[in-house]
Amino acid sequence: MHGSYNNNVLPETGLVRLSQILGDKKKGIPPVIPVSKSTWWAGVKSGRYPKPIKLGERTTCWNVLDIRKLINATEGSSLL
Repeated sequence: MHGSYNNNVLPETGLVRLSQILGDKKKGIPPVIPVSKSTWWAGVKSGRYPKPIKLGERTTCWNVLDIRKLINATEGSSLL
């Protein structure tokens, strides 16, 4: 993925859910990192994307600082 990322929808600190990262058309949330869920999870498994934090059996999130680092590291490259 080349180009700019929609970094403005992320909070400054805290945790974010997958829908906040990949977007959700039904809720009107634009993607910060425009990849599919399967691509995202494959990237998590391979170490390309940050590891998730499990808050419960059905609640997974990511540290927003890790997502910002990923965006900064990949701007202008094809890592996404």
